[in-house]
Amino acid sequence: MTASEDRLLLGPLLRYVDETSAAVWVETDGPATVTVTRGAATASAPTFVVHDHHYALVELDALEPGTTEAYTVALDGDRAWPPTGSPFPDPVIATLEAGRPLHLAFGSCRTSVSHDEKGNRTHGVDALRAWALRVAGQVEPADASDADLDPDRLPDLVLFLGDQVYADETTDAMREFIESRRDIEQAPWTELKDYEEYAHLYKLAWSDPANRWLLSTVPSAMIFDDHDIRDDWNTSMDWRREMEATSWWHGRIVAGLASYWVYQHLGNLSPVEREKDEVYALVRAHRGDAEQDLGPFLDEFADRVDQHPQTYRWSYTRDFDTQARLVVVDSRAARKLDPDDRAMLDDDEAAWLDEQLRGDVDHLLIGTSLPFLLARGLHHLEAFSEALAQGAWGERGGRVGERLRQLVDLEHWGAFQSSFQEVARQVMEVAAGERGRAPSTVTFLSGDVHHSYVSEARPRRGGRALRSTVLQAVCSPIRNPLSRNMRFATAVLSYGVAGPMGRLASRSAHVPDAPLTWTYAEGPWFDNNLAFLRLAGPSLRMWWVTGEVLDDHDRPRLAKVESYALDEDGNPPPREGFASKVGRRVRRRAKDDSVRER
Repeated sequence: MTASEDRLLLGPLLRYVDETSAAVWVETDGPATVTVTRGAATASAPTFVVHDHHYALVELDALEPGTTEAYTVALDGDRAWPPTGSPFPDPVIATLEAGRPLHLAFGSCRTSVSHDEKGNRTHGVDALRAWALRVAGQVEPADASDADLDPDRLPDLVLFLGDQVYADETTDAMREFIESRRDIEQAPWTELKDYEEYAHLYKLAWSDPANRWLLSTVPSAMIFDDHDIRDDWNTSMDWRREMEATSWWHGRIVAGLASYWVYQHLGNLSPVEREKDEVYALVRAHRGDAEQDLGPFLDEFADRVDQHPQTYRWSYTRDFDTQARLVVVDSRAARKLDPDDRAMLDDDEAAWLDEQLRGDVDHLLIGTSLPFLLARGLHHLEAFSEALAQGAWGERGGRVGERLRQLVDLEHWGAFQSSFQEVARQVMEVAAGERGRAPSTVTFLSGDVHHSYVSEARPRRGGRALRSTVLQAVCSPIRNPLSRNMRFATAVLSYGVAGPMGRLASRSAHVPDAPLTWTYAEGPWFDNNLAFLRLAGPSLRMWWVTGEVLDDHDRPRLAKVESYALDEDGNPPPREGFASKVGRRVRRRAKDDSVRER
C-alpha cells in the first residue's frame, strides 16, 4: 500500500448519483485536496474538519446519462484509490438513464464483527459482503442458473434503512477502542460516548475490503433508526425523560446526530439540496481551512435539532423520471412525544410527507426504517399498548402500558395510531387515483424487525376501490439475526393466535379500525439477507439473498432466500395457502441442506 493509499482512512463512498452528476465522499488522515477523475471528467474539493477528522465530498457534474466509467481518487495529486494490487474490479460511476428499468437494493441492521468462523457463528454471514464477493466475481453462486444471483448490471442504488451502526450494542473491536480511551466501568460503559468513538464505529462498519469496494461502486442512500443512536430512541416521553436525566445522554445524542450528518446524511442530498443545506453552507465556506474545526458548530446544530426537530429535515426524496419516486421518511427524530398529542411525525414533517405522497409515477416507494405494516398481531398489540399507556384502562393500566411499550419495543407505526391512520388514508388516496395518476404499486420498504416478509394490503370492506397494489416489503437484518427463541415468538405473532387476540385487545381499548387490511404474501424468514427490487413499467420483482458458508468462512457463496413478483400488468401472484407456503419452504431448506452435504 502506498503512502497516499494509507492517507485515505475511509471511503470512497459513492453517494448521490443521477443522470449527469455524482458525489464521492471520503475521510482522510489530514488536510488534503481530493480529486476524483472519471474519464474526461474531473473535480476536486479540499477537506473540511470536524472534531479533528478530515472529510471531503467531491461533486462531479456534466456527466453523460446512461454511461458507466471507472474512476480514481487522488489526494494532493497522488493516486489513493483504487489500491495497488486490489483483487477487486476498478470502481465505477454509472449514471442513470431515463426509461431504463430501475434496480434497487435495500436492507437494514448490520453489525460489524469479523468474517471468520467466530463472527459467522455469533452473527451469521454478512449478506452485504456475500453479495459484494459475488458481484466482484470472486465466488460462485449457490445456483449458477439463477439470474438473480448473477446480476447483469449493478443496482442504481442501495438503500440502507437503519441501524447502519450500533452505538449501544458494541462489538469486541469497538469495546477495545473504548477501553483504550476511558474506563468502561463508568457511564456510558461500553456504549458510545462522543464523536471520536462514532468515527471509529463507522470505520469498523465500512473498512472490510469487499464491502469498501462495493460502497465505492454502488451509489448509496441512508436513513437512521434507533441503534444508530440507542435502542428505543424516542419511544415515548417517559423514555426520553429517563435518558435526559443521565449524565451521558446529551453527549451521545449530540455526537450521534453530528456524525450522522457527516457520515450518512450529507451523501443523501442532491446537488440542489446541498446548496440549500445550512450545515453544508458552512462546510463550503471553510473547506480547505485546516484551522477551522467545525465540530463545535455541528454539536450546536445537533443539540438544536434534537430539541427542536422541526428546524431540520432528515427525510428526503429521489425521483427516477416517471418510473418511480422514492420518499425516505425519518420515523425517529421527528416524533411528537407529548402523551396528549403523540405522533410518529411532527406537524411540519407530516405536512411534508402529505405533499410527497402522490401519483403520476409508475411506482411510489416509501422508505421508512420501521415497517408501516407489521404482522397483524404485532400491529394490534402496539395499538393496544399505546391506548393502554394513554389511560384507556386508567392510571394503573397506563403504567403497565408504558412498561410493556419499552419492554418489548412497541414503538412502530401501530403504536402511533394517529400517524398510522393519517398515512394509511393518504396511501389509499394515492392508490385510488385521487392524487394524480394511480401508480402500479405503492410499496413500503423497511427494516428494523430482524425478519423479512412481503405483505399485500387492500381496503376494508366498503372502502374505496384501489387501482394500485399496496405492498410492505421488509429486509432485516443484513447481519444481526434473532435468537431461536425470538424467532419462535415472532412466528407466533406473525401466524398464530396473536392476530385475533391482538385485535380483540385493541378493540377493548377502543382503537379505531384502519382504512385498510393486510396479509402476508411471503414470509416471515429470518436469514441475514439483502433485498433487491427491479421495476420495469407496471411490473415489479423483488428477491432476497443471503450468504452461505461451504468450506471457507471468508468466502461465502450467495444464495436466494425468497422472491416475489407482480406480472407485466402489475397484478400480484395468486395467493398461496399457509400449508403450501410452509411446505415449499421446508422443501427448499431440505434441498439446500442436501447441497451442503454434497
